[in-house]
Amino acid sequence: MRAIIGAVLAVTTALGGVLLAPVGAGAQSTNPFSGLFGGRADDGPVRLEFRVSGGDDDLERAFRNTSLIAGALAEDRVTGQDVLAAARGDYARILGVLYDEGYYSSSVSIQLDGIEAAEVAPLDAPEFIRNAIVVVEPGPRFRFSRAQIAPVAPGSEIPDGYRAGEVAGTGVMRRAAIAGVDGWRAAGHAKADLAAEQITADHNAAQVDSRIALAPGPAVTFGQMRVSGNQRLNERRLRKIAGFPEGQRFDPEDLDTVRQRLRRTGVFSAVTLTEAEQLSPGNVLDVDLTVVEQRPRRVGAGFEISNTEGAQVSAYWMHRNLLGGAERLRIEGRVSNIGSQTTDRNDELSLRIDRPATVTPDTTAYFETRIARTREEDYDEDSASVALGFNHIFSDRLTADAALQYRASRVFDANGRTDFRVLALPMNVLWDQRDEPNNAKRGYYLSGGLMPFRGFGDTGSGAQATGEGRAFASFGEGDRFTLAGRGRLGTILGSEIDTTPRGYLFYSGGGGSVRGHPFRSLGAEVIPGPDGPIKTGGMSVANASAEFRFQVRERIGIVAFADYGRVWTDSSFGGDSGDQAGAGVGVRYDTPVGPLRFDVAGPVSGDTGDGVQLYLGLGQAF
Repeated sequence: MRAIIGAVLAVTTALGGVLLAPVGAGAQSTNPFSGLFGGRADDGPVRLEFRVSGGDDDLERAFRNTSLIAGALAEDRVTGQDVLAAARGDYARILGVLYDEGYYSSSVSIQLDGIEAAEVAPLDAPEFIRNAIVVVEPGPRFRFSRAQIAPVAPGSEIPDGYRAGEVAGTGVMRRAAIAGVDGWRAAGHAKADLAAEQITADHNAAQVDSRIALAPGPAVTFGQMRVSGNQRLNERRLRKIAGFPEGQRFDPEDLDTVRQRLRRTGVFSAVTLTEAEQLSPGNVLDVDLTVVEQRPRRVGAGFEISNTEGAQVSAYWMHRNLLGGAERLRIEGRVSNIGSQTTDRNDELSLRIDRPATVTPDTTAYFETRIARTREEDYDEDSASVALGFNHIFSDRLTADAALQYRASRVFDANGRTDFRVLALPMNVLWDQRDEPNNAKRGYYLSGGLMPFRGFGDTGSGAQATGEGRAFASFGEGDRFTLAGRGRLGTILGSEIDTTPRGYLFYSGGGGSVRGHPFRSLGAEVIPGPDGPIKTGGMSVANASAEFRFQVRERIGIVAFADYGRVWTDSSFGGDSGDQAGAGVGVRYDTPVGPLRFDVAGPVSGDTGDGVQLYLGLGQAF
């Protein structure tokens, strides 16, 4: 016996009670699609089959994705009781899919070994079940004869599907109502709500008449923000960081901004903003802020390994609320080129303090000092720097940074000792439109930097200019295929190569630029020495990378890539130059903190390559 959605059917949607009266059933022709799921009952696996009248593969896929039976079998819950309980719940779930797609004259049958699941009492479940067959006859698809919503605030984004002639699914009606309320809230009417809805189905014509009335309510301004939950963080500083717009016109985006500002500090594990149920006199809306602080201290570590560059390990210790005002202290150490075939070990130690909400709620002031010991192929450098800067967040996507930095370094090469001292003004702008920074599938990333510097003594003066762009595009089912590209440019203006601090010069080669060639293997050899030119970085650089990423399974992906780099001896991409190219393949394994990366690459062109290079690290190459 079939469970027929027959003479009268009560439908409840997010818009309220709706009475639809389906008549008749769909066509009897079927287009079966069957699958075998893992797990065993006492004498064999459970076989689940879906049959959808009319051969609609999209509908069948939606039924399978929402099916509790499919979920139970995938989790190896295959007892008769498990399958029966899932089947009884599937009637409502499948009907929900049908209503969402505009099918209101439908029939659903779920047979377990030939018996309708709805007719089996929960306590009468068999010990095991061999076959579960779901048969759906969708019937005609209903369309809007009228789709009306009023009054609508200017700028409201009512779904295009909510209009006469379009498919009359419950989902589009729900979205239209939500969009109407959101439109009024965005216009300052915090208590906007639904006033009434009238939805009538004509089953003979397969049409739906939908009318939604909105109640905008009064225009509202923000009142007070009441704070609770903070223990170690000073409330005055919390309010400064939040930047709550008391007295201004209500805008839900302002509440989102307050949440984001507080979460960015890293002090809180939870941030909740609750609007008062009732308006205060004068149409004023008070808001309750509840926060939960997390542990203030944190430690972390990272690593990367190459067969020629050796290993790089890093570790940090961080305090998120050093002085009670969300000041963040981070001490980080990094050791690289451990076991390198070309250079000695490099060491670096840095300390940075960030103070949020300095000048404005979206401006962070920071102090940073860094010491480093660098051992390149032809020279050694010891350096130290100190900087005071500001980072401003214009939006989730756009940030800018500017600092005043003093840097001193001492270089030892074949010519003896050279001291460099500069006062610099590094500035950077970042526009990030990636969908996921750790493993982007689509979007783009643009950054540009300019660092004027004034040299002292024999150190030259000039500016370093850099730019980088990345782009990502995905296609295929579930975005299994991704094309990724990166380009980088940099040049030094105004100074000569021998009077420019070595740390400002550009190299190519290695995991961050051209895989298949050793780290910093391509530079410039123009500074004369007693035994020939000394190898340093160049005055200009260009890099390009392309990757084709294929997600083989849920957590496993493979990558094919090609990289190119060129370094020039003069400013503005002039003078002598050398280039290199590499290509290879890699494997990615997704983890909660980003993909684990293993790449194998070899040189394609250039004379700096030396056999196959292996790279192991955390995160995509870019």
